[in-house]
Amino acid sequence: MAASNSPAEQLITENLDIWTSAIKKRGSQGRGSSKKIELYGVSVLRLLILELSFSGKLTEQSNENAVDLLTSLTNIKNELIKKKVLKKNKPNGAVEANEVRITIPNNWKWSRLGDAFDVRDGTHDSPKYQECGYPLVTSKNIYNGVLDLSNIKYISEEDHLKISERSKVDRGDILFAMIGSIGNPVIIDIEPNFSVKNVGLFKYYDPKQSNPKYLQYYLMLAEKWFKEESTGAVQSFVSLGKLRSFPFPVAPLKEQDSIVAKVDELMALCDQLEQQTETSLLAHQTLVETLLNTLLNADQNSFDQAWERIAQHFDVLFTTEHSIDQLKQTILQLAVMGKLVPQDPNDEPASVLLEKIAAEKEQLLSNKEQDKKIKKQKALPPISDDEKPFELPAGWEWVRLEALSHLITKGSSPKWQGVAYTENPEDILFVTSENVGANCLLLDKKKYVEKHFNEVEPRSILRKGDILMNIVGGSIGRTAVFDIDALANINQAVCLIRVFDEIIEKEYLLKFFNSETCRGYMFDKQVDNARANLSMGNISKFVIPLPPSAESPRIVTKVNELLALCETLKLHISESQATKLHLADTMAEQALN
Repeated sequence: MAASNSPAEQLITENLDIWTSAIKKRGSQGRGSSKKIELYGVSVLRLLILELSFSGKLTEQSNENAVDLLTSLTNIKNELIKKKVLKKNKPNGAVEANEVRITIPNNWKWSRLGDAFDVRDGTHDSPKYQECGYPLVTSKNIYNGVLDLSNIKYISEEDHLKISERSKVDRGDILFAMIGSIGNPVIIDIEPNFSVKNVGLFKYYDPKQSNPKYLQYYLMLAEKWFKEESTGAVQSFVSLGKLRSFPFPVAPLKEQDSIVAKVDELMALCDQLEQQTETSLLAHQTLVETLLNTLLNADQNSFDQAWERIAQHFDVLFTTEHSIDQLKQTILQLAVMGKLVPQDPNDEPASVLLEKIAAEKEQLLSNKEQDKKIKKQKALPPISDDEKPFELPAGWEWVRLEALSHLITKGSSPKWQGVAYTENPEDILFVTSENVGANCLLLDKKKYVEKHFNEVEPRSILRKGDILMNIVGGSIGRTAVFDIDALANINQAVCLIRVFDEIIEKEYLLKFFNSETCRGYMFDKQVDNARANLSMGNISKFVIPLPPSAESPRIVTKVNELLALCETLKLHISESQATKLHLADTMAEQALN
């Protein structure tokens, strides 16, 4: 006889830190949730509680035998069939040993869901929807144990009555999603004046002979098995036959009540753990953001004090991948604000660097051989004070990107020019937005076009050292240097930025393009179109904080050093998190065994 404080339950309650510390990123966002993380350990714990409960390991067994209850249910069912209230379904036979997934106590009995309950489904047809009428509940309206009628569709009274002839829903029935997001059983606790479509419907032969929450909790456990065995090429689904024939552990009614009470208690504990963990994570995130913003907003007098405050608690603050990403972004922003490395008053100011660029441009324009490669640029609008997001250190200058470049352009589509793609590496390498990653080229999948594409699109022929920026779609702003020796061109989703290599520190520009300041320009200046995109005119007018030429490499070196440290920290966090996830799984396995 299992005691209420069984070893399995002790394993649950005495290791709460393990369950709450196992956290991972969500692979995709679930409907009804905007959370970016999954409390994996608590999810494992919930399933463990259910599996232990339906193995009889969390509650005491009674002297009753489930055979009596099952016999009573069978008699009631047969009587309803005689009265033609129910139709006689094809028998599924006894549950075989190879069908069961858990071991149940000796006084329980394996049955099938269709033998213990009246299992039906809603219509498979698609009734005509209308402005108002009777709600039609589908799988989309049930999730997380809740029936959500806020985004419901309506059908006519005629269709509602037709569906209800087969699958009338009553208060206390249980709905179960059979298609798409399989599972999510919900007990109907409202007056159910609605119809159902592609939804499993569980009704009771005698409500007094069953505890509805016992069935609901079992279906919550069984949904993982249904998902594993579901079929369907487009959407996963479970058939009505599968539902009816699925093994169901029938426990004596008193034990059903005990199991429900214990599961209620432990699920409430899980709810509490989730709330506490989420509150703690949110507080941690807010603290990190507050301290890093203090660092960004500090003046020269208070900066050292703000940094010291962070440094003293570094190991407590930066314990998640999200906090490390925030730190990385802060490092980039501090770099372009001139706060990351000390200024040297002996450095030649950025104004001298701008004079060198202006002189270089004049020389290129005066060279007749360069006439087709560089055009005289229009006078740039002056930079207003409103465009300057922060104050610069002495020796720095605000400057527009076009002033640092002698070419800002984009490519073209081969189809527009009547040029074909090829598979010949001897042809022109064609770089698209897919090939421009964050700070690096992604050339695992190379495309090529016919060589005469360069004749029709000469301005977008790439040179080694060109900066490439994605300007269309979800990857807007991703920037990398074309750092290979290859004959190449770009498409219309990629911008080419060619600066004066001998004068400008390109690595500094890359840091700037990834900073919050530049990302703000990018998202503020997107053209509202079918797909978000940046125009060449907006890119050329980006306002850049330009350091003295001698300071730029010091900034780049420091940024690279700190970002490498961040990556090391992220790796350690990732390894630690993997260990915690594995530990949660191991604990669950240990509890079951």
